[in-house]
Amino acid sequence: MTYNKHRITHLDRRLFVAGLAAAGAVGAVGVSPAQALTGKQAEQLVTSAVADINAIIAAGKSQASMLRDFDKVFGRYADVNIIALTTLGAARRTASQAEVRAYVSAFRGYFTRKYGKRFNEFVGGQINVTGSRPSKSNIEVRSTAKLRGSAPFNVSWLVSDRSGSPKIFNIIIEGVNTLTSERAEIGALLDRRGGSVARLTADLKTLG
Repeated sequence: MTYNKHRITHLDRRLFVAGLAAAGAVGAVGVSPAQALTGKQAEQLVTSAVADINAIIAAGKSQASMLRDFDKVFGRYADVNIIALTTLGAARRTASQAEVRAYVSAFRGYFTRKYGKRFNEFVGGQINVTGSRPSKSNIEVRSTAKLRGSAPFNVSWLVSDRSGSPKIFNIIIEGVNTLTSERAEIGALLDRRGGSVARLTADLKTLG
């Protein structure tokens, strides 16, 4: 499906509202919800993540302090490795282990800066969890979000416990897969660097 530039920009801004997640092949991760993860656990995870984000915003700290706090939230609630590796795509299969580890670390900082700087857009906003359902190899937590001056819109959070505990690894906003969008952006950055993961990693340390 094709979206115009205005819509992509608006949805990218809305990705911050969800607060945590990024890009790629959803079906490649997760475990069967019947094995361990329950809808209630997934809903509690999303509710806690939103509460922690709201607390950071309400604290009124400097941007630098907010970014440090957001990095902790990202690490606590998001499956950082899955998100980072998925955004890297096929390049991770030819990169060395050392390059992949460096990329994951750099991506986390990039992601934190990119979306953490948008905290102010969420002031006065609200996210309400409305339920959950099994979705392929994970659990989809459904919610309704509202920013100041905008109509309510749907946000789905995909949660898996493959890492050993429930973690968010993707967010779908009004049908738009934000993990896929982030993967496309990282892919474009990689292409402009001749496919060099090392060069991409070095640049991600200053981007976002």
